[in-house]
Amino acid sequence: MNKIPRLGSGVGYRDFWFQDLIETKGEATDFLEITADHFLDAPPWKIRELDALAERFPLIPHAIDLSIGSADGLDEVYLAKLAALVAKINPPYWSEHLAFTKIGGRELGHLAPLPFSEEAIEIVVKNVERAKEFISIPLILENITYGIEMPGGEMDEGTFINQALEASDCGWLLDVTNLYVNSVNHGWDPQDFMDVAPMQKVVQLHYVGFSERKDGYLIDNHGSDVNPEIRNLLKDVLERSSAKGAILERDENLPSFDKIAKELSLTREIGRSIGIWD
Repeated sequence: MNKIPRLGSGVGYRDFWFQDLIETKGEATDFLEITADHFLDAPPWKIRELDALAERFPLIPHAIDLSIGSADGLDEVYLAKLAALVAKINPPYWSEHLAFTKIGGRELGHLAPLPFSEEAIEIVVKNVERAKEFISIPLILENITYGIEMPGGEMDEGTFINQALEASDCGWLLDVTNLYVNSVNHGWDPQDFMDVAPMQKVVQLHYVGFSERKDGYLIDNHGSDVNPEIRNLLKDVLERSSAKGAILERDENLPSFDKIAKELSLTREIGRSIGIWD
């Protein structure tokens, strides 16, 4: 993990911004995160798109359906395709979610939280070890949002993430928005969370805005501008972690790339002011 370069301020790639990225506005982003699943079994035009991006930007593959926390083990057909994509890109690391998407051979269709238990950690370790047989470069795992804590938990989330990453020898993709949303929805302090969480293992960040229901419940919809609360917490996280890079993860209500560029610039300036990015 110590050999991973500083990447800076980047954005999660979406086709909508392809021309902007390839043409003059590409200087606004230091690196891109690609959703790996969008390029598995992809048609030739999609692979040409990937090649064009790879010529211009460092690319980080972010997978969504490996189900690293599944007691059923990993889908090795999917894993082999993922390994081929990672080998093609040759990134400094790749990422997945500390979650599961499959159970009993069935697809859930969403990221489900793990129980914060020793047994769940053992499952994660076993699956990570298998994934590393296919993909040797470093793996970082992301904290997710959850509506309820799964039954069977034996510890708080920060301690669970700490022990899971330590046991599996993975880095951390710390999603700042997920951290904030969970803290509000479940009534705890993000600073207390970071006191026990493995901040020294943070490699990359995710952030985006959130929406709020009338009852005060927050929704991580990946479709809102970055809220002031997220921007402030992002600075706190960077000060406590020295992350290599941060990705603006905007998936819905996509704005013009000019607006994205402004968000990326604000994040880049935070990293520079702290002294962790050039």
